Amino acid sequence: MVQQSATAPAYDASSIQVLEGLSAVRKRPGMYIGSTDARGLHQLVNEVVDNAIDEVLAGACSQIEVTLYSDGSCGVKDDGRGIPVEEHPRYHKPTLEIVMTVLHAGSKFDRNTYKVSGGLHGVGVHVVNALSEWFEVRVRRDGHEYFQRYERGAPVAPIEVVGPADATGTEARFKPDATVMETIVFDKETIGRRLKELSFLNAGVTIRFRDERDGSDTTYHHAGGITEFVEDLNQSSNVLFRPPIYLHAKRETTDIELALQYNDGYNETTLAFVNNINTVDGGTHVVGLRAALTRTLNDYARERSFLKGDKEGLTGEDVREGLAAVLSVKVLEPQFEGQTKAKLGNSEVKGQVESAVNEKLADYLEEHPAVGQGLISKAVQAALAREAARKARELTRRKGLLEGGGLPGKLADCHSRDPAECELFLVEGDSAGGTAKQGRDREFQAILPLRGKILNVEKARLDKMLQNEAIRALITAIGIGIGDEIDLSKLRYHKIILMADADVDGAHIRTLLLTLFYRKMPVLITEGHVYIAQAPLYRIQKGARVSYAFSEEEREQQLAELGGMKGVTIQRYKGLGEMNAEQLADTTMRPGRRELLKVTVEDASKANELFQVLMGEDVEPRRQYIQDHAVEVTNLDI
Repeated sequence: MVQQSATAPAYDASSIQVLEGLSAVRKRPGMYIGSTDARGLHQLVNEVVDNAIDEVLAGACSQIEVTLYSDGSCGVKDDGRGIPVEEHPRYHKPTLEIVMTVLHAGSKFDRNTYKVSGGLHGVGVHVVNALSEWFEVRVRRDGHEYFQRYERGAPVAPIEVVGPADATGTEARFKPDATVMETIVFDKETIGRRLKELSFLNAGVTIRFRDERDGSDTTYHHAGGITEFVEDLNQSSNVLFRPPIYLHAKRETTDIELALQYNDGYNETTLAFVNNINTVDGGTHVVGLRAALTRTLNDYARERSFLKGDKEGLTGEDVREGLAAVLSVKVLEPQFEGQTKAKLGNSEVKGQVESAVNEKLADYLEEHPAVGQGLISKAVQAALAREAARKARELTRRKGLLEGGGLPGKLADCHSRDPAECELFLVEGDSAGGTAKQGRDREFQAILPLRGKILNVEKARLDKMLQNEAIRALITAIGIGIGDEIDLSKLRYHKIILMADADVDGAHIRTLLLTLFYRKMPVLITEGHVYIAQAPLYRIQKGARVSYAFSEEEREQQLAELGGMKGVTIQRYKGLGEMNAEQLADTTMRPGRRELLKVTVEDASKANELFQVLMGEDVEPRRQYIQDHAVEVTNLDI
């Protein structure tokens, strides 16, 4: 349980430092929150929640409440120390008002107030205030409850005392401004996932999440911290040992926590955090972890004669097969690469993590020989499979199917050699592939028909994958390689577009392809190169007027516009092959007229769980998922 520290440092007006005045946040909101779409909207919530979590890190907070109100506002309440309200000794303004209205004002710049914090990029509650139609804040401290309201960043009235308070804390409530945000409707799932993640990363904190819009009320509390996080990642997998390995160490000013557990699958899921920020692009802490795993398991294997002295050692790919891990480091002054804080750049953290994991993991394996033997056995099997995969690669290269050879015979390539303008359509079936070849723009659009369903890579090692002709053709066409050999600079098409029928088989093929990309070529998704084509379900004709509907709702809307069914001909497309080349090009392939959905991975742990459930060996979680989500299915065609 999180305890409020009796020795927590003083938190008063002198803790607040002002670096510079408020910039025109409302004029260029994307500079501060990344975008004004749904992602930026939820960043506003994250910024306010992060203030409460920073109080948790300081040992001053154990309870957080997040509420989505029916009026479209969001509230965050904590039992921390409360934002100081007295006059700032240097700037002669109420400290709360400075925090709420001045960019780069806050206590995160003062090492004595917060030892570690995620909020060091100048994006904080003041930015949320600037981008809100209104913002209300209540502070409980010094025996009083204080209140102030702001509208579009400006205070409406001075801070007032509204009553007594027998506890401390801060409560913020804001409504995003529709004049600067593209959307102001909060997504419960997005917020819930982040709150659940934070409850894992901050062992013992209790986070209550209420949504007045649907009456839901959820409480997140995980006393086991990141150990429970790893168990959650592996909930649909067969694990090699229980409980997960938990390691904790301190190196100078860096606090390092690691939980890891292996399953009998072939994929790695490593989530890494710095001061509670999910560093999706990795960084020096991840490099240190991977180096330590490879070195420690190799040393362990050689000392116990699992590997002979003259035999090639285990590679990083070998020792990470089937790994689920959560790495959480607290760094005094993190240096992130990019405004999104997606990658840690502190060079010293690599060595700190590497030495800590080397030492602690070696001790653990020494004390748990059965676990060590199981890990080495799996890694050795992975090494054998890697060798088989290497031979398969060499074989395919000799046949001219990979590097230096010709392209797959079924590929209808485009004329352009500029990857930035080239598109590759992965089309279900030879029939639809033939239609797509006729309808494409040969200058920049390439077509690769996929006959049947490709191999499910969730259940296969790399050597088996490379024996599959369809996957080999796909790897060859894309050009970047696979696994540890990926080189994005060799990408031949900057848009890879999945085009399949709008039925069960088409959905299955899309899922198989997305599994392949997510597991074996994740950079294609993270760098925004994968898209899903939206083919119409209906062709609607009345006289000379022809239109297309992509859903049942669109069909009904168009029929209403046409005055009903009289004189109207409706064609229901069962598959892409039922369209002629011009229809397919006009509705699904031609830029300016088509609709493409970009594939993104907003939440890696959720994506990992979903692929395990849908494509893994265990049938029961898949059956349960289908039952739970059946009501959400639209346009099901069996």
